[in-house]
Amino acid sequence: MARRAVGLLVILTLAVACLRVDQTAWLGAPRTIAPGVDFFQTADTTLVDPAGPIAVYLLRLDPERVQLESGLSNDEVMDAERVDRIAARRQAIAAVNAGFFNVKNGEPAGLLKVAGELVSDTVLTRGVVAIHSRQGARQQFYFDQVSARMQVGFRADTQPVVVPIDGVDTTRERGKLMLYTPAYHADTDTAANGTEWVLGGVPMKVIDIRRDLGKSPIPRDGAVLSFGGLDPPAPLDWLLPGAFVTFSTTWKILNGTPESRFEEAREIVNGAGLLVRGGTPLSGWQATENLQPNTFTHVRHPRTMIGVDRRGDVWLVAIDGRQPEHSVGMTFAELQALCKRLDFEHALNLDGGGSTTMVVGSEIVNKPSDASGPRAVSDAILVKPRNP
Repeated sequence: MARRAVGLLVILTLAVACLRVDQTAWLGAPRTIAPGVDFFQTADTTLVDPAGPIAVYLLRLDPERVQLESGLSNDEVMDAERVDRIAARRQAIAAVNAGFFNVKNGEPAGLLKVAGELVSDTVLTRGVVAIHSRQGARQQFYFDQVSARMQVGFRADTQPVVVPIDGVDTTRERGKLMLYTPAYHADTDTAANGTEWVLGGVPMKVIDIRRDLGKSPIPRDGAVLSFGGLDPPAPLDWLLPGAFVTFSTTWKILNGTPESRFEEAREIVNGAGLLVRGGTPLSGWQATENLQPNTFTHVRHPRTMIGVDRRGDVWLVAIDGRQPEHSVGMTFAELQALCKRLDFEHALNLDGGGSTTMVVGSEIVNKPSDASGPRAVSDAILVKPRNP
């Protein structure tokens, strides 16, 4: 009986090994970068239809040996920074660019959660991946189409009230209420034409009110609420020194992932275009994510993608584009065909275009499409050794 059990184990091991070989046979042999990190590169013209020059760079990651983290540019929300510089500062094994952002100021333009803190919200429902990290366990990844908005709660006289927050860690607008977390910057970077409530303590409360001053310092263990105007409307006029505040998030989730997966996630990275979920290719992105076919989904662009295959390996993929002699890029249909070849169970299109950058070690291995070279971005996905 023991001999038979050993034989079955050997057969199963060989079967799994064969599956892994078959999956990547068309890619050729990988270059092992570190334990659990394999790098592939292909110029297989059949990946696009009609065929054309294509350059694809892939990292296959074993979640038993490595983990993914979200890295902010300059370790804060303000401004932007190249992926290779984010990776070097955070001592990452490898990295790719991640979420969409405002190219004018570097601020994230979609959902972004870093180290358990929501630092960017959005009313646009877009594809995201939530990353769960638990000590001693491999990371878990949840893909869905999601939007989120935050609210602040406090008491107005004797009545509890909840006030919507118009934006998290983003440039303040007149007549809008913003929340600034310690991840934003040392201060709010606001003009001197608003009202700001400095929050701190446990439980959190108003510890100072600054009017017409701007640039309020953000406590490392607190936050700042900022209204674009000197006369906040009711019930904000009840936010007096000593008033206790709480924060909550309202999630809109299209495909049934439990809300707790996003509340408890250590990282949430935004994209535009959930490509595959539960092994099923998706479509209808114009209706679900407001993505335009004539300029985005049906047009070839440089692309960056994250996927999880049926064996549980995580993949980061960069595809060069907008360079006719080197690589034409991919449409969403071509991305989904690549997902099928890689046997992806889930896949998300991340920011692409001139942002598409893959770093291995200290080297940018792809050829970013901007004439000026690699683009500064708001955030990156970093590959780190897994914590024991």
